[in-house]
Amino acid sequence: MELVEEMGEKRVVVDKAYLYEEDKPLTVCKTSLFYTGDGFAAYDCHGDIIFRVDSYGPDTRDNDEFVLMDVAGKCLLTVKRKRPTLHQRWEGFLGERSDGQKPIFSVRRSSIIGRCTMEVEVYDGTGEEYTIDGDFSQRSCLIYDTNKRTVAEIKRKVNASTNVMLGRDVFTLEIKPGFDGAFVMGLVLVLDQINGDDPVEIGDEQVHPFVED
Repeated sequence: MELVEEMGEKRVVVDKAYLYEEDKPLTVCKTSLFYTGDGFAAYDCHGDIIFRVDSYGPDTRDNDEFVLMDVAGKCLLTVKRKRPTLHQRWEGFLGERSDGQKPIFSVRRSSIIGRCTMEVEVYDGTGEEYTIDGDFSQRSCLIYDTNKRTVAEIKRKVNASTNVMLGRDVFTLEIKPGFDGAFVMGLVLVLDQINGDDPVEIGDEQVHPFVED
């Protein structure tokens, strides 16, 4: 692996195009507010869409499979729930999943009861694992590696002009330097599904979604 000064090790799981040399804050928005676990769009600070997940209505959750795309509609990653499983295990597949394709990572709850951390295992021969700690329903999570280095953070979005915290349908995803943003966004999709029964708060204030923090 290539080392980058003050960045640590570059980590590609899905696509090296989404590695950044400095902190990369994205604003993630639910593209429909009527169903839990539906569409998302992720914007950079210039208002450009980086990732999107299209919504197909209330039956989408029944399929237990979601596709992360770039702005042009290219399939980057598919996440799919593995059944049967007690720990709500999800698996990630490169591109649009096909029958017989092997996953590149999995995500599971560390416990079958109560609120708990999520464990992420990457299947690339390195044995790399990550932990997701916090409460996604409150948009407050840290993702860190086995050395306890934070690789991404999910946090509430604050309107810079009014200093008002927005509703949970809009939040910030901050990707640390040298880490795969497409991989992190795939983890967000899984977290949204595992925590999908939590109510989503709608912010009172309407602002453009990519207003800077």
